[in-house]
Amino acid sequence: MSGMRTNVFRLAMKAFSARMDSISSVTELRTFVGAGAKKQRLPRGVTTKSATAAGVPVEWISPAEASSRSVILYLHGGGWIMGWYNSHRWMVSHICQAAGCRALAVDYRLAPEHPFPAALEDCLAAYRWLVESGTSPQEIVIAGDSAGGNLALTTLMALRDAGDELPAAAVCISPMTDLEGTGDSFRQADDALLKADSALSMARAYYADRDPRLPLISPQYGDLAGLPPLLIQVGGDEILLSDSLRLVEKATAAGVDVSLVVWPGMWHVWHTLVPYLPEAKSAIADIGVFIQHVACFDD
Repeated sequence: MSGMRTNVFRLAMKAFSARMDSISSVTELRTFVGAGAKKQRLPRGVTTKSATAAGVPVEWISPAEASSRSVILYLHGGGWIMGWYNSHRWMVSHICQAAGCRALAVDYRLAPEHPFPAALEDCLAAYRWLVESGTSPQEIVIAGDSAGGNLALTTLMALRDAGDELPAAAVCISPMTDLEGTGDSFRQADDALLKADSALSMARAYYADRDPRLPLISPQYGDLAGLPPLLIQVGGDEILLSDSLRLVEKATAAGVDVSLVVWPGMWHVWHTLVPYLPEAKSAIADIGVFIQHVACFDD
């Protein structure tokens, strides 16, 4: 039954992907994705509250059963050109429940209106605001999916380079770490959701006239030494599988404590289908265990 359900969701993701690929306007794409986000309901016991962090729109996501004062700084995916904290509210709520703590979701500026480094600047501002507001860096885990996974890594690198105290850890879900798309899986994998041409198009909108190999654009080409523990989850069928494999190899060589979990048969950010897809539910449960291990402090 579980395998049949997974196959049904895989077909649904392919249909959703085809619909997105048929839309050429960024505005229309945002409207299409946003319409689905508006239909999402919060899991039972989860509340949200809008706020501003050093001028950046953010949202607190708080599960009723939160027993930790730790905070997940969540950076949403969407190829740097779409997505908001409310588009990922459902998935982040489940991560919060699994970890037993709150999240601060960041509504960073989007390309092409605001190309690199706007999104990164907003993520840095939100992190520093959180610390200045009294949250210890050792109580913070930065997490993100896809483009947000990229931003999680580049935020860590920028904080390290600036001399800021780093957070306890980071979680990267299906991160894009090489915006040139040079990995073996990029053109070979049969990803149900993300296609190579679409990924490259969104990446170009983000880096604009900059060199895509700049480390704060593509962390694959940067120095990873000194980063905190990392958990990276990626699907075995993803075009971005090579991005994770190569980054883990480089991070390990740099002395970073990194855990990689490759989920066989999974597509890009399958976590969005929690709790209906068993693999999504299990992956998020693992994220919760990781966060509890590295950063959770009871009130």
